[in-house]
Amino acid sequence: MTGEQSSVRESSVVTRQSPGSVTDPLPQPAPAPQSSPERQESLVIQTSFIGDVILTTGLIAELAMRGPVDVVVTPQGASVLANNPAIRRLHVFDKRDSRSGLGGLWRMGRELRGRRDAAPVTGEASAIGAPRTRGRRARRVGYLAQGSVRSAVLATLAGCGERVGFSTAAGRALYTARVEYRDDVHHAERLWRLAFAHDQDVRPPSGAIVPRVYPGPSDIAAVDTLLSKMEGGERLIALAPGSVWETKRWPFYVALAQTLAAGARIAVIGGADDAAAGAAIVAAAGANRVIDATGKLSLLGSAELIRRAERIITNDSSPTHLASAVGTPTVTIFGPTVSEFGFGPLAPHSVSAGHHALPCRPCHHHGPRRCPLGHWKCMRDLTPGEILNVIDGVAGRQSSVVRTGPSPTDES
Repeated sequence: MTGEQSSVRESSVVTRQSPGSVTDPLPQPAPAPQSSPERQESLVIQTSFIGDVILTTGLIAELAMRGPVDVVVTPQGASVLANNPAIRRLHVFDKRDSRSGLGGLWRMGRELRGRRDAAPVTGEASAIGAPRTRGRRARRVGYLAQGSVRSAVLATLAGCGERVGFSTAAGRALYTARVEYRDDVHHAERLWRLAFAHDQDVRPPSGAIVPRVYPGPSDIAAVDTLLSKMEGGERLIALAPGSVWETKRWPFYVALAQTLAAGARIAVIGGADDAAAGAAIVAAAGANRVIDATGKLSLLGSAELIRRAERIITNDSSPTHLASAVGTPTVTIFGPTVSEFGFGPLAPHSVSAGHHALPCRPCHHHGPRRCPLGHWKCMRDLTPGEILNVIDGVAGRQSSVVRTGPSPTDES
């Protein structure tokens, strides 16, 4: 894109700098509630999207300071939490297959109750830094990071005498403690605050809400192999063109890659469903300049590849949160959603880009399958040139927020 083309709609683009930074990868915990001296055993239930699972790791780390933590996740969620030292045991809840329906829910609940005192299978067997209490059984507290009625029933069946979740959740009637769902903080902080149901004025210490992932030796080796096939030693820029939601996929990654490939190597991040997008980028920018990692790496392998990149350009999807976990500067492109929902990047020197001047934004909390108005201007009108300008700002360690149009959320 030419400079003239990139400035056509410059006045309608807003970029917001990330609110957090990775200044303390192993933060000290906030003071735990002093109402009960018993050692606590935590069961975190998070069966939502991968991004939500990643953002739950701050909560998990906080709870591990108080006692052992078990986590209930989907099969895909288990893959991103592998090797996490704060987790004693991962329970895979395949709620759409082998554990579907009321029968599957009942069996899962009984399994969780029955395995409560079983030997750990992953991570630390005891709390990180928490005092041991002999001769007393730990309190079992369920933390409902996923707020459905099914999750609340599962925590009850699992023997959680205390169940903590958000006050707006569908399953709140079964909770023993409810935490305010705050619209003014990042979702990672919302989840972290579940650990402080009795002190909702608490503020997270530096680094506490920053997500964390732990690629293993096989993940690192897989990235080594991929990068060994690339020519040149220039800087590496990652692109993540995919999303579960169709309207959240910015349509100009191919044009962006063509420009970026002139001065950098490109790595395309994504799953097998993103293979067509990866192939299109390779065809346009050149196989000697692009490594197509779509469908070739595990989630933790993708995190390792993102870690090695100078920066990543991605949609409002899980690569944003993987980048936050590994500290890679991020440009997150928002279309039907907005960063004010609390899912923007947390890595240092990151920004969120989108057209705040459009009165129809945001139109959906996740992103609809189709544009409700049929024009999809939130993405189609966001040009490669405008995103290149944002990238240049990140590269220059931009310290100010560029705001040239009012945000609908600012007026509420």
